[in-house]
Amino acid sequence: MRLIDSHSHFDAADFDTDRDAALARAQAAGIDVQIVPAISADGWPKLKQVCASHPGLYPAYGLHPMFLADHRPEHLHALRDWIARERPVAIGECGLDFFVEGLDVDVQHDYFDGQLRLAREFDLPVIVHARRAVDAVITAIRKVGGLRGVVHSFPGSAEQAAQLHKLGFLLGIGGPVTYERAHRLRSVVATMPLEQLLLETDSPDQPGVAQRGQRNEPAHLVEVLDVVAVLRAAPRERIAEATCANARRLFKLQSSA
Repeated sequence: MRLIDSHSHFDAADFDTDRDAALARAQAAGIDVQIVPAISADGWPKLKQVCASHPGLYPAYGLHPMFLADHRPEHLHALRDWIARERPVAIGECGLDFFVEGLDVDVQHDYFDGQLRLAREFDLPVIVHARRAVDAVITAIRKVGGLRGVVHSFPGSAEQAAQLHKLGFLLGIGGPVTYERAHRLRSVVATMPLEQLLLETDSPDQPGVAQRGQRNEPAHLVEVLDVVAVLRAAPRERIAEATCANARRLFKLQSSA
């Protein structure tokens, strides 16, 4: 049984001392593929190098809303050139964050809208961050139109999930679903269309309940799979097969990936 981690920051400095060992643990757990999204322009070269040096890692390039202080308007122009040259599997991580104080909403929208337009231009999916901003993200996606992608670590309601499904967007589900108190998220996961579901870790962040307070890593995706299978009353093999097919379709990966 093989799995795809649809959102892993495997280029993060947290893995610099044991990246090869962490990759071996992931592969031993059945995770052969990771989608690795960027957060800022200065990290794109390292992300490219990490993905090129390790099998099964696929890069996405973008500008994360939480790192607004690191971004410059010219980075959107640089992103366009980077995408045209490198041909990543997605644009991201991008989006909106209305939780962290001090992040200018208008500036966030400028970067997010610019990346959505690039996604449409290059016919690439977008990997979207939407913390306390799901409605605003939906509005932005509708405004640009002609898009597809994933809202990672989905934090919203069943109604919002249905709206995103109609827009061609999948939902990334990770460590938060393993916590029993996550009642709304668990309800969404139990009832959402299977073809909308992706599994993720968001490594090194958002560990599941079994790793609370520790560094997260792709090998822990199995815990997410097990909880999702229980919530949906479905065989874990079925969830694994469906979510891998969803990831391959969204990111246009080869079927062997």
